[in-house]
Amino acid sequence: MDLKPTKPLSGFIELLPAQQRCFDECARRMLNVLRDCGFSMLDLPAIERAEVLTDKDNWDEIETQMFLFQYGDTNMGLRYDGTVGLSRYVAGHLNDLAFPFRASQFSKRYRGERRQRGRYREFYQMDMDIMGINTLSTNYDAEIISVIQRTLNSVSEFIGGNYVRIGSRPFWDALFNWLDMTAEQKKAVFVLIDKKDKMEPSEFIAGIADTLNNPEKEQVIHSVFENGYAGLQNKTADLDSAITEINDFMRTLDLMGVKDARLDLSVTRGLAYYTGLVFEFGLTDYPELQTAAGGGRYADLVGKFSKTKIIGVGAAIGFSRIFVALMEMGKIDLSQFESATDVSVLVMGNENLPYAMSILNALRDEKISSVAYLDTDKKFKNQIEYADKIMTKFSIIIGEDEVKNKVVAIKNMKTGDQQVLSLGDAIKLVRGNV
Repeated sequence: MDLKPTKPLSGFIELLPAQQRCFDECARRMLNVLRDCGFSMLDLPAIERAEVLTDKDNWDEIETQMFLFQYGDTNMGLRYDGTVGLSRYVAGHLNDLAFPFRASQFSKRYRGERRQRGRYREFYQMDMDIMGINTLSTNYDAEIISVIQRTLNSVSEFIGGNYVRIGSRPFWDALFNWLDMTAEQKKAVFVLIDKKDKMEPSEFIAGIADTLNNPEKEQVIHSVFENGYAGLQNKTADLDSAITEINDFMRTLDLMGVKDARLDLSVTRGLAYYTGLVFEFGLTDYPELQTAAGGGRYADLVGKFSKTKIIGVGAAIGFSRIFVALMEMGKIDLSQFESATDVSVLVMGNENLPYAMSILNALRDEKISSVAYLDTDKKFKNQIEYADKIMTKFSIIIGEDEVKNKVVAIKNMKTGDQQVLSLGDAIKLVRGNV
């Protein structure tokens, strides 16, 4: 019989134990930050109705990267992000929630993307959103950015420093209106700006020229990237409002203690998604990973679920994108995660098992991670080799003498030192060295 494949599908992640422990520890730290900042953790369904996930009515013409399928008469799909499901949830529980509502999620997402470093078909994402009814101050946008930076700072020993780039969709909307651009031109220029960082300068210039075919308008677009919005004030009320919002927002970020916040109007993000200020985080030491987290303000997502006007600001941290990619690159030192246990209990003979189990239970009651080698007929050599292989810090050896005298023989697996102690003293020894 032919053996079946042991490798997972392309784009699906499997971690080794030490990698998984690092992954879990980073998630724990970051989730603790979200809890400390008052976010309610939600665990929403991984499968949604297709009509929730997409606005397209014709099933046969859906051309997305979503995993879509049919069960009975219902078209469904795996969640590809967290905000769409959250929008449905909030619309369905308007009378049960207190607004502004703070929600966080940490769950797997699914996208049929081409496999490349930092991009996967199944991956973890960490989301945070704040939603308000009818109005929502841009102070909450700054709060989201501040919280993201706190979460990234909590794992800085693994990923280094971070910075945030701020963009503004209202600025570009107002500028395009002042330039009297058509809807088609606006969309095309937005796409070019969104891809600007990945294009050669000459390619970007040519793209703007082909789209606008107007040197004066083209120069205004280019001047934004050369000089910012200097010279664009007092053109229209909408432009002045957008510029004022940007200036006030950058000051608010500073007041909230956000470090290394940069205005970068090339940041536009999802064109059909965001309606206000937008932002992207990068890792100072790993620019090749590009965006580590990003988000912005949205005003229309909940509208397809409820007539109540819900305004939100949210962001997603590419958790797998960061940590799996860095581990694959060998950039994270996993030495502190190599062992899952502090103590191995080695049992020399089945007749000594009852006493050994009392020792094991006492260790676990003291919250000391411990395992027992339960093949009690195996020789000491086999058992100590196992303890060494799982990189346990101490081994407690239970034989006839230990049972008789109600003591333990404890061996430091790093130094090789071995001594006979009472259980209480052994616990003190372990606690002082882990």
